Amino acid sequence: MIPVFVALTPLGLATARRAQAALGGEVHALVSASSAGHPFSYGEKVAAEQPDEGVRRRKAEPDGERRTPSPVAFGDTLSPREREGATSAAPMVVFLDPATEIRSLFASGRPLVGICAAGILIRILAPLLSDKREEPPVIAVSEDGAEIVPLLGGHHGANELARRIAVALGGHAAITTAGDRRFGVALDAPPPGWTLANPQDAKGVMAALLAGAEARLEGEATWLRASRLPFAETGPIHLVATTRAGAGAARMLVYHPKRLVVGLGCERGADPAEAIALVTEALDGANLASASIACIASIDLKADELAVLEAARHFGAPARFFSAEQLEAESPRLANPSEAVFKEVGCHGVAEGAALAAAGREGKLVVAKRKSARVTCAITEAPDIIGPSQVGRARGRLAIVGIGPGSPEWLTPEARKLLTESDAAVGYSLYLDLVAPLIAWADRFDSELGSEEDRVRRALSLAGAGRSVALVSSGDAGIYAMATLAFECLEAGGLPDGACRAEIVVAPGISAMQAAAARAGAPLGHDFCAISLSDLLTPWEAIEARIQAAALADFVIAFYNPVSRRRRTQLDAAKAILLKHRPPQTPVILARNLGRDGETVTTVPLAALDIDSVDMLTMVLVGASTTRQVKAGGSIWTYTPRGYGNKRREADAAEQG
Repeated sequence: MIPVFVALTPLGLATARRAQAALGGEVHALVSASSAGHPFSYGEKVAAEQPDEGVRRRKAEPDGERRTPSPVAFGDTLSPREREGATSAAPMVVFLDPATEIRSLFASGRPLVGICAAGILIRILAPLLSDKREEPPVIAVSEDGAEIVPLLGGHHGANELARRIAVALGGHAAITTAGDRRFGVALDAPPPGWTLANPQDAKGVMAALLAGAEARLEGEATWLRASRLPFAETGPIHLVATTRAGAGAARMLVYHPKRLVVGLGCERGADPAEAIALVTEALDGANLASASIACIASIDLKADELAVLEAARHFGAPARFFSAEQLEAESPRLANPSEAVFKEVGCHGVAEGAALAAAGREGKLVVAKRKSARVTCAITEAPDIIGPSQVGRARGRLAIVGIGPGSPEWLTPEARKLLTESDAAVGYSLYLDLVAPLIAWADRFDSELGSEEDRVRRALSLAGAGRSVALVSSGDAGIYAMATLAFECLEAGGLPDGACRAEIVVAPGISAMQAAAARAGAPLGHDFCAISLSDLLTPWEAIEARIQAAALADFVIAFYNPVSRRRRTQLDAAKAILLKHRPPQTPVILARNLGRDGETVTTVPLAALDIDSVDMLTMVLVGASTTRQVKAGGSIWTYTPRGYGNKRREADAAEQG
């Protein structure tokens, strides 16, 4: 996961920048700390005005070419090339309240590095601490970077992250967990590619070792062998490394390496329960541990097959897919080649072929093809740990993300998560700039206004090639934005097969009309509608008819795309129509640049609406005949009542009568 460096002072900010340059991640700074530097936030237009400062842009690979994204996990440091651009001008989030910011980041489960006194983090986070097994890494770093202290999540990555930070800053990592200090290893936190079958016994085993007991290693685990653990052939503590099933015991820790591949084939629409049952039967029959499954593999035609995807989810292993040509290359190694399968999909075996392809040349078939009514499976074992991202391709995901009007406070947790998980980001340049820190290590595919369909088709093609793609929209992705066009392109066709099988997620965002309404009060409190005044895709006659209908129905109206550089007459025409149906003093809200620098929100009477005061960045909300204003808290608020006043008056009349 991407670490977050939180700075509270100018010196702390400089240290955070140094750590970010080496490790990646985000910098969040208190406003007063950022005043000495450049106070960027997600809501500011960074790269649009300063293309060489503040935003890292990477040259994107051609569509469909999969390149491993640059490291963002704290277990890696950046190469000099990756470090280029991660300078003091890199974007950051600015916040006002340290306690709120730190608690929010902790609750999100992200690795948290506070460039501040340890006591500050302890006092802020103390009320949130409950289960150490669920807590993310939390580290305190002195302002000068000399001391790095893991506070929480030592065995969940904090100790390793602290060591990396120490290397980057030239400081000292104050590791305090006993096992790490004495033996250089955490028995309850094996490295990637390994799973501990009985973590509940790790504490007792470590206590025994610290008390002087010796251990014997059964199987091969170089990370254990390279530690300072006291090994002896007759040691009473057993550390077992195996792909075979085993529950472990009080003095026996069982570690399962991710070296197994389950190959799956199935008929279209097969029951996921059948696939899960067949794999379970195959594992049990060979006494293999499900925790050693590195991935579930199949042919790419099954990338959207529920049985395959649910089996992967059930066993906690990623699904990886291969082309028919790749699987056919495994034909000489198949135990059960099938001409019928070849005629159907272009290879002589799906289950065995996929399992062998993923396990590599040295992989061995340990469970030959087994069949149930509609599913086949096979299992291979590789001699080394399998990195799933290095074999086949992923299903691919297109996340259509609404980022809100621009303010980081209006970005939903789901949107933030999808953006940080993406390895490719596609969108209008300004919108990508607004979330630059969250996509800093993804390939960027920038486009300009007017190229929306090309933008969407590129995003779909990338997802179809196995990429995790974020298609970025401002506001809500489903309101005059990219989600509708994505589904339209899918229906129209002309896309790679993989694009039609990729996972699609639509993440809602705060729409411009919601943001404008909130700034002004509650003008959308009763029935309302949204109308785009752009005639690029909709004839003006149709737009005019909708305005007439909305005016007759007395809806509050949110006008999107009210004007452009060339289009200046539609809003004036809409004003004329509305004045025929509602009072000239009807409130009209003009909200410009919402959530960004230069935000303005003004309210004018409908009759006084000046078209020249509106531009492309303005949201126009026209009240209904019942919309009114009230003064409260030193401000004038606009709202549209729903009728509770009438209800009260009726109740009062009934009581008096």
